[in-house]
Amino acid sequence: ATPFDIENVFWSHRGGLCTFDVMVAEFGLVAEPLQRLAAIVRAADTGQSELVPEAAGLLAVSLGLSRLYADDLAQLEAGMTLYDALYRWCRDATGETHNWPNAKVAQ
Repeated sequence: ATPFDIENVFWSHRGGLCTFDVMVAEFGLVAEPLQRLAAIVRAADTGQSELVPEAAGLLAVSLGLSRLYADDLAQLEAGMTLYDALYRWCRDATGETHNWPNAKVAQ
């Protein structure tokens, strides 16, 4: 197993970057949605949620997942779904808003 997100290992925080940033950079991933996701993750993971509005929500949901699952693998599976959904938002839904009240007239 390869350790990550702990001190003094390759896959860890570097300066102001979080482990996710390091992985994105080391693998040469430059797609704009991944850069947007990295900014959200960095802000949530480094206690700087004020830098990116979505970071506070990611932190809240991540902490909630840690309380929901005693089993690490079950938590990881749920977290993967969360991150997949957040990536899809970064990729193609950032311009979408919640339309309430609904503009349709009640019948």
